[in-house]
Amino acid sequence: MTLSTQSNFADPDAAYRLVVEAHRGLRDEDSVSLDTALVLILANHIGDVEVLREAIALAKRQLGQSGKTDSEKDAK
Repeated sequence: MTLSTQSNFADPDAAYRLVVEAHRGLRDEDSVSLDTALVLILANHIGDVEVLREAIALAKRQLGQSGKTDSEKDAK
């Protein structure tokens, strides 16, 4: 299986709103916990370590940080 980067949602905006709304009213710590739980649940649903590895790499590239640690960022 390869990572699909095309939208698979009939209404991508509705999917985005659903995720944003899930965070509404949460404390920052709870919001991070929700994201972590959601990632792990969806990663388990996918069930493919290579797809997960590819998704992590893509997410890090999109951060523009290339996965740098906090100490590497502070060294700038």
